[in-house]
Amino acid sequence: MKYNYKRGNLLYIAVLFVLFACHRKKVLREREVVKNVAELQEVIPENIAERLNYIADNDSKMEDKIPVLRLSALQYFYEQTGNAPGWSSRGILTPSADTLFNFILNAEQEGLQPADYHFLALNAAFQLFRTDETAKKDAALLAQLDIMMTDAFMKMASDLHYGIAPRDSITFRKDSVFTDTLLTSLLRTSLQENNVGKVLHQLEPQHPGYVQLKIAMRAFERKYAPLRWDTLPTSYTDTIAFRQLLINRLVQTHHLDTSGGHATDTSLLKKGILAFQKEFNMYEDGLAGKKTVQTLNRPFRDWMIQGAVNMDRWRKLPDTLPPRFILVNVPGYRMELWDSGRVVLESRVIVGAPRTRTPLLNSRMTNFVMFPFWRVPFSITIKEMLPAIKKDPGYLTRKNLEVIDRDGNAVNPDSVNWNRMSKNYFPYVLRQMDGMENSLGIMKFNFFNKYSVYLHDTNNHGLFRNTYRAMSHGCVRLQQWDSLAMYLIKNDTRHPRDSVRAWLSRGEKRMVDIQRPVPIFLRYFTAEGKDGQIVFHEDIYGEDKVMRKLMRL
Repeated sequence: MKYNYKRGNLLYIAVLFVLFACHRKKVLREREVVKNVAELQEVIPENIAERLNYIADNDSKMEDKIPVLRLSALQYFYEQTGNAPGWSSRGILTPSADTLFNFILNAEQEGLQPADYHFLALNAAFQLFRTDETAKKDAALLAQLDIMMTDAFMKMASDLHYGIAPRDSITFRKDSVFTDTLLTSLLRTSLQENNVGKVLHQLEPQHPGYVQLKIAMRAFERKYAPLRWDTLPTSYTDTIAFRQLLINRLVQTHHLDTSGGHATDTSLLKKGILAFQKEFNMYEDGLAGKKTVQTLNRPFRDWMIQGAVNMDRWRKLPDTLPPRFILVNVPGYRMELWDSGRVVLESRVIVGAPRTRTPLLNSRMTNFVMFPFWRVPFSITIKEMLPAIKKDPGYLTRKNLEVIDRDGNAVNPDSVNWNRMSKNYFPYVLRQMDGMENSLGIMKFNFFNKYSVYLHDTNNHGLFRNTYRAMSHGCVRLQQWDSLAMYLIKNDTRHPRDSVRAWLSRGEKRMVDIQRPVPIFLRYFTAEGKDGQIVFHEDIYGEDKVMRKLMRL
């Protein structure tokens, strides 16, 4: 039988067309203007259904290419309403729509980015409603706006409560998402009672630290958003020219006033640099060194993002914290003891160096030990102490170190062949005895953790005067160790304060159990609010960079 090429080609084309049609994404109606607003009641639900199908076929993205929070949440909400619009009535936007749009417009005040909540598309739609009367009869536009606003509300509710970055190993919350049912309930209540803004604000953390940071960020925005400043060169050969650029830069942010006509005065310039360094929590030396110049060059948006990153960290904490707890802010080099909603004790701390970081964790402080031994971690023994011992066996005596075998017995260091010791063979433990040379100082505070870190005193109190205090092997050195101990045994009849002070004065080794173990949280906040002003800390471990990627900033 002769093959019909013409018929075969037509069949091939038909198959290709069907295959193409099956894989082609749905095309939405851009406009559907009705003659009478009464028709919107019937036509808008059709357009909403069409758009929900479009999202399902478009990898959960809307027309503006922004992914929705969760398609199932949108579908559930509109199932409850029969695809009726929630943000407009007879072609008129509701007051709730205006409220939500303004909330999105000012999202940066909440540490969020407007673009994540369909701002560009919503802004264009709102402009049309203000300038084009036919927009009020456009069922396609009203459907598009409705779904975008519904998704924006749900996404913002989730981000304000849980944060944008995914939960991590120290996140307290057992849940990390709102259910579709709860999101729908929140939205329906907000629309019925016209209190969208109030509901969203109620979902934010109520912790004092979060509230203070938010207030401080708004003050920072009011001060610096209207200003513009130049970028300084990081290297230069013309000192006089750089000096003038530096003067101009400090004037631009009001850290230097040259109205008196003494702009070139060295003491005046130094005063301007000091003012900048003080405001941005830097080492105050009055010199435009590398780090100061880098900080002077940071744009306004970069500072706001740093604040946003830290607001997100607060959202990882539970809705309520214990009545009494210890909070260590690692990059802030500070410990706070909270009791009944206020800070009752503050202390400077020294934390782990970038190569030996202090871990972030949650635990409970159970006891403290007076005049403790220090069991030297294996890594420190091998990397730091063993080379020193091989070079000079007298190192052990000077550092007050004992050599302990596997059975817990002290070994004469002269009997050990130190040249045989290595990371692959070291059957001993080094233990530093109590005394003035002990690295743990007079007191050590214990809390369970897998990293073998703790809070402790130190034999080098002068280091607390340093601005940069990331220099330990991972443990947290505490300046106010005595005040913390006395507060922990407050009202404890088993261990009266007078008894503990007497033991300390006599140099007695004691372990004191804390009657009510205290929760302790080691956290990482590089921006905080204090007295209405924002305090920035150096990102010593580079954690902000990681968070920015997770938050898509």
